[in-house]
Amino acid sequence: MKIKAIIVAVAVAAVFTGCAKKAEPTIATKTDVVTSASFTKDPEILVKGMGKDGNWIIGITDNMTTKDELVLEGDNFKKADKKDPTKKVLAGKHQLVLMARDDKKVTTANYTLTAKRLTVKSKNGKIEGGTFKGDVYVESTGFSLEAAKIDGNIYFANEDDKKSFKMDDKSSVTGKQEIKK
Repeated sequence: MKIKAIIVAVAVAAVFTGCAKKAEPTIATKTDVVTSASFTKDPEILVKGMGKDGNWIIGITDNMTTKDELVLEGDNFKKADKKDPTKKVLAGKHQLVLMARDDKKVTTANYTLTAKRLTVKSKNGKIEGGTFKGDVYVESTGFSLEAAKIDGNIYFANEDDKKSFKMDDKSSVTGKQEIKK
């Protein structure tokens, strides 16, 4: 009887081993990072996701306060091509999302992220939806706000960064917008 039990156990293990999904290799270099969107309630995951090896879209799923100084950095994020998932294409702007949407892309909630400071180092970085409470330091060109509010100041590293800043008519900044070195 023990022999039959052992044979059955080995057979079951062989079936599950043969059917197990093999882990996909992670492709990462200094200039290209294969990534996806990530949404979290955890400040540690948020900080990591905003980094240069993080996610091209990082968002929060509830109001959040952190004592960490946040840095949105990284360029050349790549994602799987919709037409051919074996190929990688540029993902676009590095985005901090402070809202939720339904499957029809209708905004269902806006969240507030509170931090002492947010530094934007990603070229064409964007904050979408919700409110960021704190000061934003922009050290790259093309920073934008889309349906977002900054409850604080925006300080630009230079004139080019300031000139390339864009915000839509649904966005606002309660404080100053000036160059600060």
